[in-house]
Amino acid sequence: MPKHLLLAALTIAIAVLFHPGARAGPLAEAAAKAEKQAGAGDAAGARETLRQAVSDFSQTLPFAIGKAVFVTAEPAGYAMYEPKPDPVFKAGEPLVSYVEPVGLTWKDASTKGKLETRFTVDFDILNPKGDVLAGQKAFGDFTFTGYRRNQEIYATLTIDVTGAPAGDYVLRFRFNDINSGKSASVDQPFKIAAP
Repeated sequence: MPKHLLLAALTIAIAVLFHPGARAGPLAEAAAKAEKQAGAGDAAGARETLRQAVSDFSQTLPFAIGKAVFVTAEPAGYAMYEPKPDPVFKAGEPLVSYVEPVGLTWKDASTKGKLETRFTVDFDILNPKGDVLAGQKAFGDFTFTGYRRNQEIYATLTIDVTGAPAGDYVLRFRFNDINSGKSASVDQPFKIAAP
């Protein structure tokens, strides 16, 4: 069995075994099926079984932010970024954030057979006391359309804080899942260094 499939199956199995009162659920059943498929030489089928199980499970998750990190440059793709070593920015340096929403709601798209998810992003810049200094609604608007409920979705968000004085701040993003009407927020504290 390929290592990544074995690891996924083991992770699910361990979670089931050590959860009080646990019984086999859809993810554990999918892992067992995928193990059998992989053992029979059907790696593609095993991968699809796990992908579908995670896709179905994701629809039961609350809408949330899975990861938010300042990055040194535009990411090359999902989980393909270089984190900024610390959240200290020079005067005039843009804030570039990599953010992964989790639990997005998908609906049928206008193209037959495709699914679609859409979210907007608001932002606020706050001082350490929580006072809003600046912000914008629907700063970002993202639509993803495809043949499956893709879980590897991220947003790259760039904020220009040119002219802001040196000091400590908080960047707050609010993601709005258009299909469900739900929202999730994440705070990223940062500092603008003195010249």
